[in-house]
Amino acid sequence: MLLKLLSAAALGLGAAAPAWARVPVEAPEALGRLIDQYLPFLDEQKPAALDAEARLRLLRRARREVADLLATEGYFEPRLEAVEDERGWRLVLTPGPRVQIGQVELVFEGELAGAGDERLRRRQDLEHAWKLPQGQPFRQADWDLAKQALLDDVASRDYAAARITESHAAIDPATGQATLRVVLDSGPAYRFGELQARGLSDYPAELLQRYHPPVPGTPYRLDSLLRFQSALQSTPYFASVVADVVREGGDPQAAPILVQVSEAKPRRVSLGLGASSNTGSRVEMGYRDANLWGSANNLVSGLRLEQRRQVGYTDLFLPPDRAGYQDSVGLLAEHTNISGLQTRRQALGLVRSIPTGIIENRYALSFQQELLAPEGSVETRRTALAANWSWTRRQVDDVLDPRDGQVLNFQLGGAARALLSDRNFVRLYGRYQGFWPVFRRDVLTLRAEVGINVAASRDGIPQDFLFRTGGAQTVRGYAYQSLGVKDGSAVVGGRYLAVTSAEYVHWFEGDWGLAAFVDAGNANDERKLFKLNLGYGIGPRWKSPAGPLALDLAYGQSEHRLRLQFAVAIAF
Repeated sequence: MLLKLLSAAALGLGAAAPAWARVPVEAPEALGRLIDQYLPFLDEQKPAALDAEARLRLLRRARREVADLLATEGYFEPRLEAVEDERGWRLVLTPGPRVQIGQVELVFEGELAGAGDERLRRRQDLEHAWKLPQGQPFRQADWDLAKQALLDDVASRDYAAARITESHAAIDPATGQATLRVVLDSGPAYRFGELQARGLSDYPAELLQRYHPPVPGTPYRLDSLLRFQSALQSTPYFASVVADVVREGGDPQAAPILVQVSEAKPRRVSLGLGASSNTGSRVEMGYRDANLWGSANNLVSGLRLEQRRQVGYTDLFLPPDRAGYQDSVGLLAEHTNISGLQTRRQALGLVRSIPTGIIENRYALSFQQELLAPEGSVETRRTALAANWSWTRRQVDDVLDPRDGQVLNFQLGGAARALLSDRNFVRLYGRYQGFWPVFRRDVLTLRAEVGINVAASRDGIPQDFLFRTGGAQTVRGYAYQSLGVKDGSAVVGGRYLAVTSAEYVHWFEGDWGLAAFVDAGNANDERKLFKLNLGYGIGPRWKSPAGPLALDLAYGQSEHRLRLQFAVAIAF
């Protein structure tokens, strides 16, 4: 076996180790790193200052600790010797043979050990999934992980009180093999019982029922319990939530679900500062009351002042009903001045959200009035009572830092002149964003957007239902919402949108990465005049607590200029 010398002296550079150097150890590379990490006392010694007696004491201690350390890696016959020659005094490790897994015996007790095809298949699946099979090197860490994985697998479905009652690894130095034995008692099969809550003060226990707790009488599933716990934790009502079944002193066929909560303060005032390349610097103030009128109604209101956009809003979110539907009502007043277009908009909206696993449906009805003032053109007023349906499928490994998964959104909406609107129109919009892991740390992201507004003309349609693009997270290399239809010297929304993007991020060790990207897109009013604008560039990424922060240097090919653009890049 090749040996690697882990100090200047051991590397044979021709000089004895200086008085300040650590004790050199000659060992296989992987074991040398292990010794460096777990035997720090070797760093505290000065070889040149050790006399013969001190070296002998150090060797004895090193032999004991190295033997214990290497046993965890499956080496039970290591030899550690002291050598002194022209390269100086050092320790030389010969690890000896590594123990391999010989026989594995998994013994099941409790209800899981009973007769029946389903239990038999479950036991066979567990044996097949055992993570330390015959022929694999023995490591203490792998042994511990394999036992825990077996217990977790059994305890996550049906057998909530499963436990390992016996485990041992018998090492035979003569054959170099380990015989493993694990005895697992599944206990009885559990079913969910009634919900019990502790820690509630401001909110009634009935509120918990609205977040889909496991149904009484159904078989115990840990993932069902964790989904319920996560749903409660994501509400504004609770600072912490722990949900589990009661295992002791009850009927396993009706095990109560115990939820321990710590309530969050219902009222909160927030202040914030920020900036983006899209809308400039920002200051915002917010107020939240999660228990308005003492009925778990969540009031969220705020004022956001940006260089190119100012908005005030108030939203009232009702707690979800038993079917999981969540209704909300909101008011908004907004002023924008972007790409030569000034808008003043007031809106009232009603929304019903229906989340179902990774899919969410949203049904909205909004009434809005808009004053449109393009620079160099005619000022107009527009009114619309619009209905909209939005369908979103979000399946990513991490919403704030996705590496694998897809997000798909589709919207269908419209308005009619017969119902308080200035123009008949139908709006369709779709967006796709996919993430693929590459190598160990890198990520490839592909994105596409398509929008169509079916109407005789854009006149009379509020800008919220038309399309503009350009800026960070859209078509980089162009100013925010600068790609659209020219009206005077301003850019206004058009009836057609198409955007596509590819981005590759190489993540270095730690929280920093470097991205390269290509974007193409445009918004227009005539399909025959549609032409994609190309933008491309590079930029660093930083994994901030709010998501990856993107700072991009992008070149807009149609405008022949560079732009620096930044935003928080998260899955929509």
